Amino acid sequence: MNINYPSKLLETAVNEFSRFPGIGEKTALRLVLYLLRQDKEEIINFGKSIIQLSEEIKYCRTCQNISDTEICNICNDSSRDHSTVCIVENIKDVISIENTQQYKGVYHVLGGIISPIDGIGPNDLTIESLNKKISEGNIKELILALSTTLEGDTTNFYLYKKFKQHKIRITTLARGVSVGDELEYTDEITLGRSILNRTLFEVTLSDNK
Repeated sequence: MNINYPSKLLETAVNEFSRFPGIGEKTALRLVLYLLRQDKEEIINFGKSIIQLSEEIKYCRTCQNISDTEICNICNDSSRDHSTVCIVENIKDVISIENTQQYKGVYHVLGGIISPIDGIGPNDLTIESLNKKISEGNIKELILALSTTLEGDTTNFYLYKKFKQHKIRITTLARGVSVGDELEYTDEITLGRSILNRTLFEVTLSDNK
């Protein structure tokens, strides 16, 4: 059922909000009407924060994490173990793992996972920059921390095959994370234990034969 709007400005704002994932037209309308009830200064600050986000947000030169600076706080932290790299799909996974407070290494954000049905291949991910990082010879362990979906497992296997020649330790999360789960929906205790109890990736291959 289409909504008849009394204002073109209102309709335009609702259409913009409804472009967000999981936000339908009715929810978008409620959000816009909520904004209109706020002080003008608060609405302006909200708008400014979105514009500032668009213009000033950066992606870490080292790990591709979202950052306010060229190098993110994690990569800049000398107390972290820079020889251990946790490979994740996206920024949300970095946040999820950091919330466990169980991981003290650094990250590499792929920006997605291999999914032929969606037209996403290895060249669409940040695998080459990871390859360059590994080739420098300072990395001792790669942790494959991708979602336990078919696409995540496919990407894990691709990365294992690509990097096993470097003679570095390649591990994956312990299966406390259920098959089919995405990391952002896994509780912190389970995810933390899965990191601490990670296993060699080649062992998981043997288990699946």
